[in-house]
Amino acid sequence: MEILGLDIGGSGIKGAIVNTITGALISKRHRIPTPKPSNPALMGAVVSSLVKHFDWKGPVGCSFPTVIVDGKCRTEGNLSPGWVGVKLDDFLSEQCGGLQFYVGNDADLAGIAEMKLGAGKNKKGKVVLITIGTGLGSGVFNNQKLVSNVELGRIFHTDGRPIEFFASDSARKRERLSLKEWAKRFDFFLNHVDRILSPNYFIIGGGLSKKFKEFKDDLTVDVPVEIACFKNNAGIIGAAMFAMENIENE
Repeated sequence: MEILGLDIGGSGIKGAIVNTITGALISKRHRIPTPKPSNPALMGAVVSSLVKHFDWKGPVGCSFPTVIVDGKCRTEGNLSPGWVGVKLDDFLSEQCGGLQFYVGNDADLAGIAEMKLGAGKNKKGKVVLITIGTGLGSGVFNNQKLVSNVELGRIFHTDGRPIEFFASDSARKRERLSLKEWAKRFDFFLNHVDRILSPNYFIIGGGLSKKFKEFKDDLTVDVPVEIACFKNNAGIIGAAMFAMENIENE
């Protein structure tokens, strides 16, 4: 089945048409910068233009960087407070001429792609996917079953702020850290998650995952760490697969 997958992030809104059986992108990926401020009005217009770019008329899967429960945003994530309480699936449908949207947390949906077709395929036990970007997204799976909306990036750091303000890629850029300096912070985060959840595997995705070879030797966590097969496309692919699963269950 072919479905348009959208991955909405704090810095970019990306999309492609996906073969949901193989996970292959059957169109070129198209990216538009996330508008500032990242409020519903401006972002809704960008999503509409992205859908029009693909001349898409069918169902749409969408990964979104907030807690999503029954299609509704429960948190603002790293976006605008205006998203809290928005029924995201209905809102995006209205912005895009009535197309059916299936929405979920970005790291959860990236994890679906990796667990079914990527680095997590056939892995048993507890698997934690971490996406490194504007924040630190997390998808938690136990024996291939998703435990939705686990926001590990919101764990408090020692300075009282959520740890993603300390160890995300945006923190690296903001504080002009070298990759090695940043990796020490990220390793601190992974070791903390290991202490809390005792996972069998970590999978690393998101924008900074493309530099994994440059910082993997700086990680000391005593758990196997693998790179996401789909790298920064996992959110797009997982969103399309999530839509397909929902359509099949309707």
